[in-house]
Amino acid sequence: MNTPNPNPENFDWNAAEADVTDANVVNLDAERTRRTAAESSTHFEVALDETATRGGMAVDAPPTGPSGRRPIVPANWSTWPNIRHSLVQAADLTAYRAGFHALRSPWYAALATFWAVVGVFRLTGRQLKWWWVTEQYGLRQAAADANDPQMWLKLHREVKATRMWRGLVLLAELLTAAIGGPILYATAPTWALGLCLAVVVVFLAHIGRPEDRRIITPATVAGRFRRVNPDIILRAYYAAGLGHPDKPHQQVSFGSTMARDTSGTGSQVSIDLPYGKTFDDAVKARGAVASGLDVAVSQVFITRDPSSHRRHTLWVADRDPLAQGAGRTPLLRGKATDIWQPAPFGLDERGNKVSIDLMWTSMLIGAQPRQGKTFAARTLALYAALDPYVKLTVLDGGGKPDWRKFALVADRCSFGLAMTRDGDPAEIVLEALREIKADVQDRYERLSELPVDVCPEGKLTREIARDPKYRMPVRMVVLDEFQEYFDLGEVSKEIAGLLVYLVKVAPAAGIIFVDATQRPSGVGTGQVAQQFISYRDNHQVRFALRTGSWQVSDLVMGSGAYSEGHDSSTLLPTYKGVGILRGASDHTPTVRTYLADQEDAEKILIAARKLREAAGTLTGMAAGEDIARESRDVLADVRSMFEASERGLQWEDIAARLADRLAEHYADVTAESVSVQIRSFGVRSVDVKRAGKALKGAKADDIDTAISRRKAA
Repeated sequence: MNTPNPNPENFDWNAAEADVTDANVVNLDAERTRRTAAESSTHFEVALDETATRGGMAVDAPPTGPSGRRPIVPANWSTWPNIRHSLVQAADLTAYRAGFHALRSPWYAALATFWAVVGVFRLTGRQLKWWWVTEQYGLRQAAADANDPQMWLKLHREVKATRMWRGLVLLAELLTAAIGGPILYATAPTWALGLCLAVVVVFLAHIGRPEDRRIITPATVAGRFRRVNPDIILRAYYAAGLGHPDKPHQQVSFGSTMARDTSGTGSQVSIDLPYGKTFDDAVKARGAVASGLDVAVSQVFITRDPSSHRRHTLWVADRDPLAQGAGRTPLLRGKATDIWQPAPFGLDERGNKVSIDLMWTSMLIGAQPRQGKTFAARTLALYAALDPYVKLTVLDGGGKPDWRKFALVADRCSFGLAMTRDGDPAEIVLEALREIKADVQDRYERLSELPVDVCPEGKLTREIARDPKYRMPVRMVVLDEFQEYFDLGEVSKEIAGLLVYLVKVAPAAGIIFVDATQRPSGVGTGQVAQQFISYRDNHQVRFALRTGSWQVSDLVMGSGAYSEGHDSSTLLPTYKGVGILRGASDHTPTVRTYLADQEDAEKILIAARKLREAAGTLTGMAAGEDIARESRDVLADVRSMFEASERGLQWEDIAARLADRLAEHYADVTAESVSVQIRSFGVRSVDVKRAGKALKGAKADDIDTAISRRKAA
C-alpha cells in the first residue's frame, strides 16, 4: 500500500513518470471478457435470499388472441368475478394485518416511547456536532500536517462563520419550541395536540432506534429460499447427463429468462435440451436434476412444451408445495350445486384451484391403503349429492363407515359383503346394475325419439335431465373397493359383464361413474380377470394417489403416464389426499384434494337431503321405498322352501326350488351361493340324506333358530 509523501513540496515527478512508463498496459475489454467467461464456468450461486423477490415472468404464458396480442387488462381485473376475487383477497389480507397490528399496538406504543427518549439525546448530539462543524476537522488537520498556515487560517475563519449562523439556527429552533410549545398547548384542540405528539414521538423513535431493531413487527414474512439461477440450472442438467458444456452441440440453453412466478412461490425457466435429447430423458433424470439443484425431488416439476420435444418448462418450488393440505371443502356451505358445472376437487402444486367436469365422464381413483382415495371419491360424491336432481347409487365393497351416511340421499346403496337384514349385498349390487343397464338402454331409445328442438344432438341436456316428465335425471354410480365385486365366485361373472358394459356405454347417457380401488390388477380369474382389466382401462379420468411402484402407477393413470413424467410412487408417504390427476384437462397436475371428514360429510349430506326433500327428488332407499331385490329376506325365503314333513334339505334342492318358485329374484342362484348366504346367519352346513345320497344342506330347526335369534337382536 502506498504511503503519503511526508514532504509534498519535494515530490519527484520524473521518477513517478518513469514508473508509469515501465508499467504494463492492461486491455480492460479483454480482461473483462476473460473474467466473465471464467466466472460463468465456475461460479455457482447458492446464497439464500433475505426476502423473496416477486414479479418476473408468469408461470403460464399470458393468454393471447389470434393476433398474438396480450390482453390490455390483466386477467385478475378483466371480469367482475376476477375483480371480486382480487378485491376479496386484498380485503382479507388488509383485515388480517389490521388485526395483527391492533393486538400489538400497546407494545408498539411502549417501544416507540422508549426509543423516542433515546432519540432526544441522539438528536441533541447530532445537532451539536452539526453546530460545531466537525466535518471540517479533517481538513484543518491536513493543513496543519502540511505546514500550511494560510490554509489553516482560512479554514478556521470559515468554521467560525459557519458556527455563528448554525448557532443562530439552533437558537431559533430552541425559541420556537420554548415559545410555540406552550402556545400550542393552550390554544390547540385535543385532537391536534395528540396528532402533534404522535408525529414527534414517531420521528424521535425513528431516530433513536438501532437500525436492526424494528418497532412494528411484520404481519407477513417472506420465507427464505434457495436461489435458483442459470448457473445452478446448468450445473444440475450437466450433472444429470442431459448435455455437456464442452462438446459441440451438446450445450443446454434457455428458451426464456429465469424468473419468479407471479405467486412468488417458485422459479421457472424454459429449457432447450441439446439436439437428440428429449423430454422423456429429462423426466427420467428428474431425481438427478433435483440433486443438482440441491432441493427435494418433490420441489421439481417438469412440464412438456408442445412446440418442441426437446424443450420443456422447469419449475422449482421454494419449498415442498404438497406438504400443506388444501383445506376444508367449499361444500360445507351446504348450498345446492349443479352437476353440469365443474366440481371443486382441490389445489394443484402451484395453489391453483382444480375442478373436474363430471358429465360424460367415468373416473378411476387408485392408491395404496390409507392414502386418501376414499376421501377423494367422496368429495365428488358429496358434490353430486348437493345437486337435488342427481340420482345416486353408492356401492362400497369394503363396508367402511365412510359411505354409510349416504343412505340419507342414495337411491340405492350397499355396504360391504356380509349378509344383512336387507339381503345379500352382492345381490343388491347385481340388481342395481341390472336396473341401471335397463335405464341406459331405455334412455337411448327415448332420446332418439325426441324432437330436434328438444334434443338437438340426440343427447341428454340439462333441461331434459331436470324435467321430471322425461324421467332421465343425471345419475352417479360410486363404487369403492370395486375389486371385491370381481372376486365373489359365480355371481361375479354377471357383475363384471354389467360393469364393463356400463362403463363403456352409460356415460354418454348421463350416467357418471366414480370408482376407487387399492388393487388395480390381479383380480379374479379367467374371463372375470379380463373383464376387470377392461373395466379398469375404460375410465377417461384417472387420479392416482401414492402407489407402490411406477408400474402400479401406470395401471391407475393409464399406459404411457410414466413416460410422460407422471409417477405416483414418487409421492411421499406423509402426503394424504395428494395425487396426480390425468385426463381431466390438457394438463396433468398434482392435486391436493379438499378435506371432508366424517363429520363434514354428515353435515353436507343432511343439507343435501333437505334440498332433495324440497325439490321432491328423494327416491329409492333414501325415501324408504320398497326395492324388490333389496328387501328380500333370504333366510325366510329358504325356510319357505321346506315342506311340512321335511326336516332337512340339500343345498342343490334349495337352489332349484328358489329358482323355480321365486324366479324373479333367484333365477341365477346356485347351491354354492345360497349356502354362503344362509351360513352367514349362523346356520350349519350339515349332511342331509335324500334319495340314498348324503350331501351338504341345512336343517329346518337350524334355520328357525337363526330367524328367532335375528328377531331377538
